[in-house]
Amino acid sequence: MTRDATLIERLTRINREISDACVNASRPPDACRLLPVSKTKPVSDLEILYGSGIRAFGENYVQEAVDKIKALPHSDIAWHFIGHIQSNK
Repeated sequence: MTRDATLIERLTRINREISDACVNASRPPDACRLLPVSKTKPVSDLEILYGSGIRAFGENYVQEAVDKIKALPHSDIAWHFIGHIQSNK
């Protein structure tokens, strides 16, 4: 299975699990939103997810985020910093 197919399969499974959890909690399926974390992942993986409709990513390394933001020219991506920011950054 290609990397593209693997990521799409995982994304589909996770979205289904989120939807099922919302239904089980008597919440609308769009009440929760997936925030994929791009930490240590290559830009190529983010491009695949972007092509599948993902428009938000989480990152906790500032320098890695800066590099990815520059590499992904899409202006509709929302970047979220997660965790603690290192004091030297």
